[in-house]
Amino acid sequence: MLGLAPQLNTALERAGFSEPTPIQNQAIPLALEGHDILGLAQTGTGKTLAFGLPLIDHLLAAPGRPAPKTARALILAPTRELVNQIAEALRGLSEDTKLRITLVVGGQSINRQVGQLARGTDILVATPGRLIDLMDRRAVDLGQVRHLVLDEADQMLDMGFIHALRRIAPALGTPRQTMLFSATMPKQMEELSRAYLDNPRRVQVAPPGKAADKITQSVQFVDKPGKPARLREILSRDPGALTLVFARTKHGAEKLMKGLRADGFNADSIHGNKSQGQRDRAIKSFRDGKIGVLVATDVAARGIDIPGVAYVINYDLPEVPDNYVHRIGRTARAGREGEAIALCCAEEVDLLTQIERLMKIEIPVSAGSRPASVKAPAKSGRGGGRGRGGPGAGPARQAKPQDGASRPAGKRRRPRRSKAA
Repeated sequence: MLGLAPQLNTALERAGFSEPTPIQNQAIPLALEGHDILGLAQTGTGKTLAFGLPLIDHLLAAPGRPAPKTARALILAPTRELVNQIAEALRGLSEDTKLRITLVVGGQSINRQVGQLARGTDILVATPGRLIDLMDRRAVDLGQVRHLVLDEADQMLDMGFIHALRRIAPALGTPRQTMLFSATMPKQMEELSRAYLDNPRRVQVAPPGKAADKITQSVQFVDKPGKPARLREILSRDPGALTLVFARTKHGAEKLMKGLRADGFNADSIHGNKSQGQRDRAIKSFRDGKIGVLVATDVAARGIDIPGVAYVINYDLPEVPDNYVHRIGRTARAGREGEAIALCCAEEVDLLTQIERLMKIEIPVSAGSRPASVKAPAKSGRGGGRGRGGPGAGPARQAKPQDGASRPAGKRRRPRRSKAA
């Protein structure tokens, strides 16, 4: 019905897709007509196929091999996990074609990526920071790009990628089609769409800040010292279920994971201090059911697409309200149901209020009673917190992006002092 190429229909049938989701139903016909797209939908609604299907369709209709070091289409995403997820989905869709898909992220050998790009690629999926590194090495020529996708653009803004985007955009070919997809629509996103989209068609299937309908949300009020015991109590109720637990800092996530292991829970963790290989192995083990509990910072909030996640537990509430929506969007994916439980202490009541204001709901209370707000103590910035670009860092403090190479142009890291100094 959507008029996609036969190879794509075959790939969709093989993958078990029979009906488009609302965002796909609205975005794909417009994208096939060549319009720029501004797509707004909560996580787990199928945005990857909404831009991936028309993108591949356009490339199939314009045959030809990419020249060395060039790309015909560029997809930018904020985290390594999300880049991997997008590339995996596109490879499944293009299995019956000769399209070449290349992914480049930080934390992996840049020399190997230089070698891959030397042959040219049809679709380049990248984190902005690593792409800037490759541009600086003249390993990639973006002048042939005629399709640009910005996925989870609001998180790219939060993580300081706007500086990288301002360097990348002028290097792209024109005219081009641009598709911007996001789960939320902050004021900066409006400005971004005006700067990079040409008369876009706006596609929106849910108000920004709204969670998927099949997520059952609740909050449990508990004092901070009581959180570990409450978490273990919740995990013990359904020991066979895949559960994603969010902590605010890298240090906190690792400490929580080690404590769960010590108490007999099959747990692992992913955060910015883990290597890409460690993060990939943890996610694969979680997807395969080899581990039942994955403790994560917000680095994983947009990059985990595992339909089997039954529970999302906010052990720490996020300091950026939008991140709550992205966190709980890791459950109730692909039409399934899921449960999101927040553990809230007195120091986090103000954060909970901000989340409820964003979502325009009052989250049901399943345990305890709402305490009076208590101002949280100032953080030292150590252990992966706000001062070091941890997951709580918001737009006001430009956090270092997780792919490890997206410092604003012109800025250089200060040389380290020697131990003798």
